[in-house]
Amino acid sequence: MKDPYEVLGVASSASAADIQKAYRKLAKKLHPDLNPGDKRAEEKFKEVAAAYDLLSDTEKRKRFDSGEIDATGAERPQHQFYRDFAGADDGRPYTNSAGFSDFINEDDAFAELLRRSQEARANRRGEDLRYQLAIDFVDSIAGTTKRITLPDGGTLDVKIPPGLVDGNVIRLKGKGEPGAGKGGPGDALIEVEVLPDRRFTRDGDDISLELPVSLSEAVLGGRIRVPTPTGDVTMAIPKGSNTGTTLRLRGKGAPRRGGGSGDELVKLKIVLPKSPDPELEAFVSNWDIGKNFNPREGSAS
Repeated sequence: MKDPYEVLGVASSASAADIQKAYRKLAKKLHPDLNPGDKRAEEKFKEVAAAYDLLSDTEKRKRFDSGEIDATGAERPQHQFYRDFAGADDGRPYTNSAGFSDFINEDDAFAELLRRSQEARANRRGEDLRYQLAIDFVDSIAGTTKRITLPDGGTLDVKIPPGLVDGNVIRLKGKGEPGAGKGGPGDALIEVEVLPDRRFTRDGDDISLELPVSLSEAVLGGRIRVPTPTGDVTMAIPKGSNTGTTLRLRGKGAPRRGGGSGDELVKLKIVLPKSPDPELEAFVSNWDIGKNFNPREGSAS
């Protein structure tokens, strides 16, 4: 640790009043509440507070000057015991009230700031912890419960509500770092990544599915099984359906915030058998209407 006289910018012969004046000047410049988010200022303030704690204590200053203790307040190597000083046990010397004693009886805004800051730090809320969780598309629609393993080996059960989208954050109250004093624990923030599904795509509250159908099903119609995020359902295929025909399964999409659900849009795609079918080839060869039908006529704009 740096020499406390150098930290405060005073000579080793400085009076108690000079040391107090130097500390007040630096504290007003570096206090964390006056420099929110500035880590360098916070670390510097810790050094200043620790230096002032040592030099403002007559006994500690005398022992430091004589070489009995070092700048941290610890005994020099030739001694076999250790003495604590302001906040050394928790690494935050400025949380000790001794460093603020010179302000307590002063009626100014800075003294009040220090008092409130000290109280807030003694009862600070725990830090929030952030995690990422990947879930399947169908689970994002239907909802589920997933367990995540924490860095310390512990686990958290995360309830996934129906209808989540990629990037949504789930907050688990009180599952973060413990707080100090009367400060409660922080929260666990779970950012959800929805994995893509080869079958479904999502557009708002609706989901889409491209469904292969046979030529017979398209021409003659019928009832077929269709997958949805909550399980298969039966759907009627109208006679004369074509590739691109879109059918709607109402209420089989994603849950809406105001209640109800979107729809599942089923887009048909006619698929022929992979192996040649002589019977089908013979039928098409003799199908005059089919030969005379040109599906490209009128398709160009």
